[in-house]
Amino acid sequence: MKIIAFGASTSRHSINKQLANYAANLVAGAEVEVLELNDFELPLFSEDKEKELGQPDAAKAFYAKLGSCDAIVVSFAEHNGSYSAAYKNLFDWTSRIDMKVFQSKPMVLLATSPGPGGAASVLAAAVNSMPYFGGDIKAQLSLPAFYDNFDVGSGQIIAPEWQDKVKAAMAQLA
Repeated sequence: MKIIAFGASTSRHSINKQLANYAANLVAGAEVEVLELNDFELPLFSEDKEKELGQPDAAKAFYAKLGSCDAIVVSFAEHNGSYSAAYKNLFDWTSRIDMKVFQSKPMVLLATSPGPGGAASVLAAAVNSMPYFGGDIKAQLSLPAFYDNFDVGSGQIIAPEWQDKVKAAMAQLA
């Protein structure tokens, strides 16, 4: 099984990218590719820009990456209760290639934040909209208080109850 994983953030130290990487690597025998959203940088989407540029190579490359895998793991960063601007922009460009951006791939949707809410607002938005864009959601999980539950040095969840919850979510891809 090939899994594409990414954190929906452009932060070089994204806690959501760390969580997506950790979770995807729990699937035994899976080949995991962790995408860096900074590799898909695009101008702000508008119809005028689309007429000028057509379909940019970065959006085509992102769409091709999603098409090349058997499953997708996304961990959403929450910016003011919603998607990060960079993720939303990449999603907007890619949806102009094919509205079914996620190409009926099985997905595990995650979110985390340093606070107790665990980015639950953005995760709820993603869960509600994903089926319209070709996402086959198998599991969803919000991890609260990232730094209390995840050891950045080892790249592991340290709270046993959260280890079990993430493992159970990822088992849905098997």
